[in-house]
Amino acid sequence: MRYFCVKREKGFTLIELIISITIAVIIMAILAPELRKMMTRNRLNGAGRQIVNDLMNARMKASSQNNRFRVIFLDNHRYMIHDDDNSNNTVDTGETNVTKDIQDSYQDVTFSATANPIFYPRGTSWGTTITVSNSIGSKDVSVSTAGRVKID
Repeated sequence: MRYFCVKREKGFTLIELIISITIAVIIMAILAPELRKMMTRNRLNGAGRQIVNDLMNARMKASSQNNRFRVIFLDNHRYMIHDDDNSNNTVDTGETNVTKDIQDSYQDVTFSATANPIFYPRGTSWGTTITVSNSIGSKDVSVSTAGRVKID
């Protein structure tokens, strides 16, 4: 009597493949809203960190260059860092100004400020609070009169 050996092909059957794809689609559908929230929260945190970084940089430059630096909030997404060489609190010709737009990197983020902070050569400042917000919430960036910049 002869025995025939049936050779099995390696790989997945069509049923196994369909079940795997269905499970993957269900998991993605469950995680997609949470992923959107996480990305929105990360944009808010990143924008807050960028503003803190620019404010701390202005404070450091005020001390190292021995003149005032002002951060002027132009609208709800743009601000200008002004190197006030003659320390008269006005933008004069020949003084360096750098304008930054927070929405270049963080599209849905806006901010509002209670005042424009001024950093003095001794490291102190004219304090203010900047509220950074988007659809997920808001964060406050505070500048104390001692010159400390932090996210609350």
